[in-house]
Amino acid sequence: MFQFLFKYPLSVFTKGNFVLLASWPRWALFLGIAVAAAVLGYFLLARRKQLRASFAGWRAVVLWALQSALVAVLLIMLWQPAVSVAALREQQNIVAVVVDSSRSMALRDAGNAREEVARRLLDAGLLKNLRSRFQVRLYGLGAGVDRVENTAGLKAQAGSTQIGKGLRQLADEAAALPLGAVVLITDGADNSGGVDLETLAELRRRRLPVYTVGVGRRELTNDIELDGLDLPAKALEGSRLQATVTIRQSGFSGQRTRINLTGGGAVLASQEVVLKNTPEQVETVEFMAGKGGVKEIEARMDPLPGESNTLNNWQHRVLDVEKGKRRILYVEGEPRWEFKFIRRAVEDDPALEIVSMLRTTQNKIYRQGISNPNELVDGFPSKPEELFEYDGVLLGSVEAAFFSGTQSQMLKDFVDRRGGGLLFSGGRASLGDGGYNVAPFAELLPVVLPQRKTTFQRSFVAAELTDAGKKSLICRIEDDRDKSIRHWEILPYLADYQDPGKEKAGAVVLARVDAGGKRLPLLITQNYGRGRTAVFATGGSWRWRMQQPVGDKTQETFWRQLLRWVVGATPGRVVTSAPRTQLEDDGKMQLRAEVRNLQYLPAGDADVTARIILPDGGSETVPLHPEALAPGIYSAEWNAPKSGSYVAEVTARQDGKTIGKDVLTFRREDGTAENFHREQNRELLQKLSEETGGRYYTPENANKLEQEIEYSEAGITSREMKDLWDMPAVLLLLLGLRGTEWMLRRRWGTV
Repeated sequence: MFQFLFKYPLSVFTKGNFVLLASWPRWALFLGIAVAAAVLGYFLLARRKQLRASFAGWRAVVLWALQSALVAVLLIMLWQPAVSVAALREQQNIVAVVVDSSRSMALRDAGNAREEVARRLLDAGLLKNLRSRFQVRLYGLGAGVDRVENTAGLKAQAGSTQIGKGLRQLADEAAALPLGAVVLITDGADNSGGVDLETLAELRRRRLPVYTVGVGRRELTNDIELDGLDLPAKALEGSRLQATVTIRQSGFSGQRTRINLTGGGAVLASQEVVLKNTPEQVETVEFMAGKGGVKEIEARMDPLPGESNTLNNWQHRVLDVEKGKRRILYVEGEPRWEFKFIRRAVEDDPALEIVSMLRTTQNKIYRQGISNPNELVDGFPSKPEELFEYDGVLLGSVEAAFFSGTQSQMLKDFVDRRGGGLLFSGGRASLGDGGYNVAPFAELLPVVLPQRKTTFQRSFVAAELTDAGKKSLICRIEDDRDKSIRHWEILPYLADYQDPGKEKAGAVVLARVDAGGKRLPLLITQNYGRGRTAVFATGGSWRWRMQQPVGDKTQETFWRQLLRWVVGATPGRVVTSAPRTQLEDDGKMQLRAEVRNLQYLPAGDADVTARIILPDGGSETVPLHPEALAPGIYSAEWNAPKSGSYVAEVTARQDGKTIGKDVLTFRREDGTAENFHREQNRELLQKLSEETGGRYYTPENANKLEQEIEYSEAGITSREMKDLWDMPAVLLLLLGLRGTEWMLRRRWGTV
C-alpha cells in the first residue's frame, strides 16, 4: 500500500534526501506561498463581510487554511520535488544470503521444518529475483558462516548459532568485496548472547544493512525449559547453599514436576514444584556443599507426558568447595557465657577457626586458638598485614576506646580494602554503650546508633524473624525452611538485648525483638566496600543452648552459619574471574586476576601464571600479563579446546615468593545450546535490522526484499533522483483538500 501511494519503497524516503530540481531559488517558493496565503486571506475577509451571519471567524480560518494548503502543494510541485538516494549498481554488488544451518532449524512448526521454509522461500523466486540485479553468495550459518553452492547444501546440522560471529566475518569480507547487503534467514535462537556492540559498530561503519527474515514459532509450545541455574562459584566446606533455578514453560500450567540436584553421583536435593502461568518462574533449591573439592552440579527437571523437547530440562555448573579453615579474630572485653558458647559452637566446624583474645583484667589478655606463641602476644594487631591474615573479626563486649586510632582505621581498611567481614555483638560495653558512634565505626556499622548510653538491657525478650530472615540461610536452623521458621517461634527467650538504633539504607534486618512494645532490630547485615558488616544486638544467645534439650543444635547451627556469612566471601590476595564461566560451543575466554600485596594494595609488579587442568587430567600453563592503566590487574586470553570442566589455578609471586593463589572453575558445553530457546527470537532480529539500516520480514512478505536492498549505501552505488510530483498521494492530497473545502462550504451555506 505504501509503495502504491508514494510510488517508491519506504527505504527511498528513509535513506534519501529531499531536493528541489527547479532552477528557481527556494526563497521564491516560500515567498510565493506567503503571497498566495495573504491574497486568499484578503478575499475571504471580504467574503466574510457579505455573509457575516453564516461565515463565523473560525470557519473563515478553516477555509483559508485549506485553500492555502492547496496552493502550497501546487507551488511545491512546480519546483519539481524529488528524493536523492544512493542505489546499488546492477550486477556490480554482492548480496550475501545467510541461512541458519543449526539444529534448531530442523524443528517443525505446523508440520513444516524451519529449514524447509527457508529453502522453499529461496527456491520460490527470492534467489532468482536477487540474482537478476545482484551477484548472490549463499552461506550456511553455524559457529560462523560457510559458503555453499546452492540450497541443497543447506543442512540443519550445526551445533550452535552464532549470529554475531558470522556477521563479523561478512563485515570483514566487505573490506575487500563490494558487499551491498546481508539477508539473514534464521529463527534468531543465538547461542552466543546476541550480536556484540563491536560487530554492530563495524556493520554501521561500513553502512552494511542486515535484512532479517524470521522463521519458526514465536513462543514455547508444550515444553518445559530449565532456562537458568545460578549458584555460587565457591563455597566453604560443609556450607548450606542455594541454587536458583529459572523455568520457562508452555502448556503445562498447574502441573507438577520435580527438580533434582545431583553432584558427584549423589542426589543433593529434590524439590517438587508447581508450574505457574508466567513467562519465567524462579525456584530456590537448597543443598549442602559437602566435603572440599571441585564438583560438577547438575539440575534436572522430570519430563512431563506430551513434552515436545526434553533435551532442555537440565543444566550443568561447576562448584569449587574450598578446603581449609577460615580464621576469625574474636575480641572479647570481659568473661561471659556468650564467649564460651560461641567458641564451643564452631570448635568442630571443618571450615571455621576462632582465634580469640579475652581481656580478663585491665592489662591481661587470655589467648586461645593461636597458631604460634607470638600470635597476638602484644594484644590486638598493630600492623595491617597482621590483621589482614584473618578473614573475619568478631567484636564482643569491648569498648571502642580499647582500639587506638591506628587500629580503628585498620579495622575499616580490613573491611573496605581487605574485603573481610566484621561482626558487632551486643554487650554492656559494645555498640552505643561502648562509644561506637564515632568514626570510623559509625561508618562501618549497618545501623545509626542512638546518641545515648544505657542501650543495653538485661531483660527477657523473644527473637522473631523478618521476611528477609525467613529466606536467609544465616537464620536456617532446620533443614526444612518451614520447620526452621516454626522453630524460631519457640526458641527460648534471650536474657538481654541492646537498642542498636535504626538500620541504614541498604542494610537488611533479618531478626527483631519486641522490647516492651517497641520492635528493635536484632540481626542486621550490610555490604561495605569489598567486605561486609553485621550487628547481632545481644549477648544472650547462649540460652538457646542451655534452655533446650541436650541434642538441640540451634545455637551451634546459628553461629556457624552467621560466621560463615562473615568470612565466606572474604577474598584472598589473588581473585580470579572471567566474563563467562559457562562456555557454550565456543571455548574462547579471558582470564582475569586481581593481585594485591601483604597490605592488600594493588601489586603491579607480580609474576602471575595460571595452571589450567583440562577435562582429561592434563594441564597447560598460561602466563597472565598486566593491564595498562589498571594496577594489580592481570589478564590472558585462552581457548578451552573441548567440552568438559576446567580448573584454573592462578598463582602470583613477588621477588620469587608466593603472595597468593586462587582457583577458578569453568565449563565448556558443545552442542547443547541449540536445545534451549528454540522459539523465534523476533526481538533480536528486529533490533539487528533497525541498528544496521535493514528491515525485519516474515516469509510471507519477504518478496519485497529486492526493492529494499536496491537502496543500500554499502557496496558500489550511484545517486538517483526520484521524482515526487506524480505520486498518487499528491493527487489524492489535492482532491482531499479541494473536496473537504467544497463539503464544508455546502454545510455552512457559503457556496
